[in-house]
Amino acid sequence: MSYHTLRSSFPLASLFIWLSLTSLASYALDSEITSGLRTQLQPLSDRSSLLDITNAGDTLVAVGERGHVLVLDESWQQASTPTNTLLTKVFFVSDALGWAVGHDATILHTQDGGHHWQVQRESKEQEVPFLDVLFFDEAQGIAVGAYGLFYRTSDGGNTWNSEFHQELLLPEDRDYLLELQASEPELYEQEKTYMLPHFNRVIQLSDQRLLLLGERGLVAVSNDKGQHFTPLDLGYDGSMFAAAELNGHIYVGGLRGNMFQTDLDLAHWQPLPLPITSSINGLVSDDKAGLYVTANAGNLVYLAPDSQLHLLPGRQGENLVDMAQDGQGQFWLVGSGGVVKTAAK
Repeated sequence: MSYHTLRSSFPLASLFIWLSLTSLASYALDSEITSGLRTQLQPLSDRSSLLDITNAGDTLVAVGERGHVLVLDESWQQASTPTNTLLTKVFFVSDALGWAVGHDATILHTQDGGHHWQVQRESKEQEVPFLDVLFFDEAQGIAVGAYGLFYRTSDGGNTWNSEFHQELLLPEDRDYLLELQASEPELYEQEKTYMLPHFNRVIQLSDQRLLLLGERGLVAVSNDKGQHFTPLDLGYDGSMFAAAELNGHIYVGGLRGNMFQTDLDLAHWQPLPLPITSSINGLVSDDKAGLYVTANAGNLVYLAPDSQLHLLPGRQGENLVDMAQDGQGQFWLVGSGGVVKTAAK
């Protein structure tokens, strides 16, 4: 059975696995909130489901459900945003300039470190989420998401243009689309919308190459800022959600606690057995050359510089999505239970 047939039968199966860490009930509620309440600040927002946290200079910015954006100014403060949609990722290219992405193909932009936001792109008709965003400088950036969603900007996000990366299709699906393009152009445009795997994560390596992770074991590399990708053989067909570079090695993690490592040549991936079986959501390095692994079921694992693995006290009953270190050296975790301090290893 081809991947096209499987996708036609179960179009959202893999995405629902990823969304299990977010609270689908909260997302359903978001759709009922009227546009007039979009910028309303919510009580206890720091305890709501948060899906990403990142540095913006010496401070931190976190994003999550109902369009929540939190900024750490001595204490966590909620910023007003022009959306109530679920936000999945946030990225800062400088202390002031940042972008957040989420459902309904939404892209937000801030010019003051996360305190105020403007909509650069939103399309409720697409009904697909962006799952990651990456900028190379203040002008050039990309946003990726479900079903191969891929947009690029060269003017700081004033305009975003769609790209279709057919090089990441399965061979049989590529042949199917080529035949369809020649015989039924309108149907071709419809079908290609759902043919590519979900793009879950994209990072830039120290040598400027891009590493793209996604559904069905997708790991791909680009030497031209994502204009073209070359799929790599991971030897595993489960979804990948997290990636990090550390000490000359590349690490990726995904479903059911599966984690792999390789050298910078990206040629030979080796499994890294973890003391957990829950899905990995984040890989975060520290200033001691160690690597934190955040995962579902409240699991937190530390890969020490000596390659020893340590299962750390986590957050029982919560899904841990990501973590970051503030300007004072304090680590913060985000996930289904909001944002909390955590002791570093």
